[in-house]
Amino acid sequence: MAGHSKWANIQHRKGRQDAARSKLFSKLSKEITVAAKMGDPDPEKNPRLRLAVKVAKSQSMPNDNIDRAIKKATGGEGEDYEEIRYEGYGPGGVAVIVEAMTDNRNRTASNVRSTFTKHGGNLGETGSVGFMFERKGAVTYPASVGDADTVMMAAIEAGAEDVESSEDGHVIWCADTDLNDVANALEAELGESDETKLVWRPTTTTELDLEGMQKLMKLIDALEDDDDVQRVTTNFDAPDEVMEQLTG
Repeated sequence: MAGHSKWANIQHRKGRQDAARSKLFSKLSKEITVAAKMGDPDPEKNPRLRLAVKVAKSQSMPNDNIDRAIKKATGGEGEDYEEIRYEGYGPGGVAVIVEAMTDNRNRTASNVRSTFTKHGGNLGETGSVGFMFERKGAVTYPASVGDADTVMMAAIEAGAEDVESSEDGHVIWCADTDLNDVANALEAELGESDETKLVWRPTTTTELDLEGMQKLMKLIDALEDDDDVQRVTTNFDAPDEVMEQLTG
């Protein structure tokens, strides 16, 4: 199992404290407001907004929060945010992509660079690690939804490209442009997904030992603690025994 799935499992087992949940909701609200501002405020007519709302609901964000975020955009209250992607290397040479949404590019760039440096990483130029990833849609289901064969058949029918199944659940992959259609088809067949999102999927991975993973986790936690940072993606891989020590 590659890094994307393993990291999701670490986050799940760590659990979220109230403060972290509040920060998560704030970032989800920002994405909803920006999506509504850039397109139609009706999710049915705006694929990006529809996906943002679906992601928010998968994280148990209250409907009132979602409605307020959309109204912010239609009422002209939302700040003018700029989407920026930063790329660099973390501990052990792991590739890192940081997606941010900011109203102050200089502040965000300074904070991200400082965080990389403080935690043993190096911020690079745009494109410095992007070639090690591909943009994909990912739909996640719990293991209880069915066995690997059942999910694979549903994925094929839905137009997906690949399925990763393990004891932790199923990750169904598709082209980024097909995510909405694939997610809707899967929902009709398998029910509501745990998560539906656009991700950077590693095409090559870098293996880390326990010490390297501990350092990487500190970098990721510090980056995600920044209010301007929306998502952090890496291409780490680690042996199962290392993951067990981290999540045990």
